[in-house]
Amino acid sequence: MAGTNTSKVWNESEWLLRDLKTRQRALACSTEMAAWEVIVREARTVLRTYSTSFFIVTRFLPAAKRSQVEVIYAAVRYPDEVVDTFPISSKQRAVRIEEWSNWYEQALRRRSLKEALEAGTPCFAVAFARVVSERGIPVEHYRAFLEAMKMDIHPRRFATLDDLIESYIYGSAIVVGYFLTYVYGAERKEDFDRALLSARDLGIALQLTNFLRDVAEDQRRGRIYLPQDMLQEAGIENLDATDPRQHSALNRVLARLTAISEQYYDSSLANLDAFAADSRTAIRACIDVYRQLNQRIAQSPRGVLHRESVPAKEKFKALPPSKYWRLPLAYLWA
Repeated sequence: MAGTNTSKVWNESEWLLRDLKTRQRALACSTEMAAWEVIVREARTVLRTYSTSFFIVTRFLPAAKRSQVEVIYAAVRYPDEVVDTFPISSKQRAVRIEEWSNWYEQALRRRSLKEALEAGTPCFAVAFARVVSERGIPVEHYRAFLEAMKMDIHPRRFATLDDLIESYIYGSAIVVGYFLTYVYGAERKEDFDRALLSARDLGIALQLTNFLRDVAEDQRRGRIYLPQDMLQEAGIENLDATDPRQHSALNRVLARLTAISEQYYDSSLANLDAFAADSRTAIRACIDVYRQLNQRIAQSPRGVLHRESVPAKEKFKALPPSKYWRLPLAYLWA
């Protein structure tokens, strides 16, 4: 997931304890809106903990949209943690994802937040189901996301870039962009398809950038997200990111893919005007901040074993100076 802060992660017990305490606070509220705000505050904590970059850019959204985006992030963050960081077996990961999928389906059928919470449904599944309902997000998009998470449990290789995009990136990133598009909204009704196209291109760009930054880490987890045909054309039959003899060839593959990512950032930016005006600043900031990371990977002299990141001062350069006042308040109130 884009912008993950791997130095700050919660174990499974902490996630479950936080969910329990959040549910208790939400059920103690006298209104649905108050219960919603309790869950949103916890979702904001998840976002701030796991992704400094995305937390910053979402501060430029209107409050109502920002709250829903925070809930979306939490709803995709938890399954991602199940398959990436919890120290459990593959079988246990699969069970957790299936349980979460069932909770999501049940939450869609509940009439209210409190009814779902009383049934024991996890808070972020409850709140996300509300966003799906209110924004008209096709319910199958989240199902596609969870299917991609299952692929991380039992990873396979991808023959071509098209195979990677259609078989994995669609579920892991493109549909997440679609969730956000339904929240961001279009400038005009007839612009919505172009907004979805922009979200698709940005989802591909972000995911490719993440893959290129984490080649060695992904391999450690048994995953290879680089297209096999590109590796083979560079002379790599069996990828080993720790083998210095492969680094020159591997750097050529990374250079090729960072250039492709740039094209997707460009095409996403070309349709930015399709989004509602009050969402464009945040989307543009997202493109600019993560594009910096892509460019640092392309220009890095330190090789594939170094995990690139964008220093805070560089991130701020990509943000609109007229909006800086929002950031200190965001950190005070998060």
